[in-house]
Amino acid sequence: METIAERLKSALETIRQTADNANRASDSVQLLAVSKTKPVSDIVLAYEAGQRKFGENYVQEGVEKIQALQALEGTEWHFIGPLQSNKTRLVAEHFDWVQSIDREKIARRLNEQRTPHKALNVCIQVNINDEQSKSGVALNEIKPLAHAIASMPHLTLRGLMAIPNNDLDDAALRETFVQMKNAFTQLQAQYPTVDTLSMGMSGDMTAAIENGSTMVRIGTAIFGARNK
Repeated sequence: METIAERLKSALETIRQTADNANRASDSVQLLAVSKTKPVSDIVLAYEAGQRKFGENYVQEGVEKIQALQALEGTEWHFIGPLQSNKTRLVAEHFDWVQSIDREKIARRLNEQRTPHKALNVCIQVNINDEQSKSGVALNEIKPLAHAIASMPHLTLRGLMAIPNNDLDDAALRETFVQMKNAFTQLQAQYPTVDTLSMGMSGDMTAAIENGSTMVRIGTAIFGARNK
């Protein structure tokens, strides 16, 4: 069985090779290791192998890990799951990024609850395939939400995040990624802080990178099957 270090190396090589094939710089795509449901010991192994960016979907679990791993220098914690109003304070106080902003109300609460000396990096989550079961805004709702976030002094708008429908065929998946890339490019033209297009996971990261992703969120390909 491959170790976490070996799987991490393999994922990074896939990212590098895919970026190279797409005529992109190898460092233009970052790897976010999605560590939800995984023990602290697994995160330590990934850290020792060089990984610094970690993603968590559940507030309490994520906060407990952040607190347990405070001694690991240089870690960057991303909250990537749905966020309820009653959990915003914990996220604002502990995480470095929130990738799942889909309402102005949530953004305002995070802004009010964030420690003033360091802004919280945020991405707007886009429900690109209009799925009722998923969070996120429609494409035509990006602009007003971005405008609101840009006025909040303790938040820094960094870009967009999306989770495409996992039942799409290859052509439809690529079209979805193209739509996201276009929306990202439009946002970049308006806001100088925007530099992150978070799309692509273990099963579709190649297509995502080929269509402009700057950050892929990889869990099972690094840590193995998710714990129930």
